[in-house]
Amino acid sequence: MNPTHFDAIIIGSGAGGSAAAWQLARAGRTVLVLERGGTLARDGSTLNVDKVVHEGAFKSREVWRDGRGGTLVPEEYFNLGGKTKWYGAALLRFGAGEFAAEPARGLTGWPIVQADLAPYYAEAEQLLGVREFPCEPDLQRIAARLGHRGWQLAPLPMGLAAGILDDPDEARHFDGFASVRGFKADAETALLDRVRDLSNLTVLTGSRVEALIGAPGAPRRITGVRLTTGETYHGAAVLLAAGALHSPRLLQRYLRDSDLASRLPCAPAVGANLKLHLLTALIAMSPSRKTDLLRKTRILLNDRFPHSSVQPLGFDSELIATLVPRLVPRWIAGLVGQRAYGFFLQTEDGSDPRNRVVEGSSGEQPTLDYEAARSGPALAEHRALIRALRLDLARSGHVSFAERIPPSGTAHACGTLAAGTDPVTSVVDATGRVRGLEGLYVVDGSVLSRSSRVNPSLTIYAWSLRVAGQIALHQRAAA
Repeated sequence: MNPTHFDAIIIGSGAGGSAAAWQLARAGRTVLVLERGGTLARDGSTLNVDKVVHEGAFKSREVWRDGRGGTLVPEEYFNLGGKTKWYGAALLRFGAGEFAAEPARGLTGWPIVQADLAPYYAEAEQLLGVREFPCEPDLQRIAARLGHRGWQLAPLPMGLAAGILDDPDEARHFDGFASVRGFKADAETALLDRVRDLSNLTVLTGSRVEALIGAPGAPRRITGVRLTTGETYHGAAVLLAAGALHSPRLLQRYLRDSDLASRLPCAPAVGANLKLHLLTALIAMSPSRKTDLLRKTRILLNDRFPHSSVQPLGFDSELIATLVPRLVPRWIAGLVGQRAYGFFLQTEDGSDPRNRVVEGSSGEQPTLDYEAARSGPALAEHRALIRALRLDLARSGHVSFAERIPPSGTAHACGTLAAGTDPVTSVVDATGRVRGLEGLYVVDGSVLSRSSRVNPSLTIYAWSLRVAGQIALHQRAAA
């Protein structure tokens, strides 16, 4: 096997990158996975509250511009398995209606329907060991009181091993932490590890891609990548899986350097339509101590808010105390944490081309230009959601406070290389290929035309399995 030429080069090892690697390697393709970060240690540090929460030891330190003259540091992670190592393991399918356009809300449709992803959703759920856990007593009591006000409790499919219940430390620290014992079905554990020993798969960590490479004299055909170290690798297909903040930057850089930025019809849409979900953390307190272990076992829905959902935070009293405003003495915060339940409120964001990621010119910082107010209907629903839930919690005997998650909290970033049918406003077609370019595909959250009201992880896995499967079939037929 040529050590510098592969059937497929995958940039990134998160949900999309690892799913594509599993699919292509299993199909006999020669695959190279390039991960910017390293492999996380299993020494317990990824479960340490001080290191993970207070020090932010595992987060990226990359400084961006914010579009208003200031700066921010997005909450990004660079490590094998990507953000899936840190996510809260909620794995839900998008609803059938969430693939269609809703122009009144600024929601653009997918180039596929839910049925096209159905077999890949099922495959991803099997690979990730998705299961439901029983609703625990404290959450059951809260939900029972809210049920009289239109809140419906539904099972929350989780990518967690059943054995996590026998390890209280892991069970209390899975939401926002990386599992040491492999209880969380992250991309590395559930997918890469299954094919790691195959001779046709190469995984290189600490390998940051600097540029895409085009064919000499034919820049519309992508043939490989160059690392910041100067090494080059070539492949019949290159798959962008670096995430919605980073994949568009690579493409913007290539279009600029190859002089295609003014000639490719979809070029203005590259990096545009950034969606972050409108997110709020809410803490509900009552006199009784809360003793639920996992907590994140059910999702709350309400017909009054069709584009929103409410999930419990998988946080124990120690972690909830970290969400109490810093002005409150820490001993009081500790008491609050023991009597509180955390919730994560999210509303589907609209698509606005002004919300965008922009790669900086040489030596300049990249820009994350995002304003929730640009998605007016989404912001209105989210504010109404917060008010309604706080009022209904108050009526059920809970005092609450809420804090909006700022744009720097990029857990659900998506849409910056959106898939669609319009050759100008969408960057990716129904096969995952970048419009106007040969050999370049996108398999991360960048493609999400809509972000839906639930977490995007399972949909990214499913999309990637579908795209990678089609690439493998095409390459076999062409051989």
